[in-house]
Amino acid sequence: MGISKTEHFTEEQNEVAKLMKALSHPARIAIVEYLLSVDSCICNDIVEEIKLAQPTVSQHLKELKNVGIIQGDIDGKAICYCINPDTLKKMEHFISQIIHKANQPKCC
Repeated sequence: MGISKTEHFTEEQNEVAKLMKALSHPARIAIVEYLLSVDSCICNDIVEEIKLAQPTVSQHLKELKNVGIIQGDIDGKAICYCINPDTLKKMEHFISQIIHKANQPKCC
């Protein structure tokens, strides 16, 4: 979305859109699921788990890290990745609102 379009929406709407866009690829969903199952890991662990080339996994990790879904700490020559719980709380809040409103009585 161009900058002239995003200014018509709230900061929260733009932030949620960026998070959802980052999750809109099945490889990124697989990475997040894997990180949730192991708490933290290095890139090579992810490459072995989801069977993609290391540069491809690195690009997906970069996208997830840029929006704050994951975070990484340098451990020697490796970067140890884990889920950012603060970002997940934001997403949970947004999705909970949708589910709550969707369960309200509707006119159509």
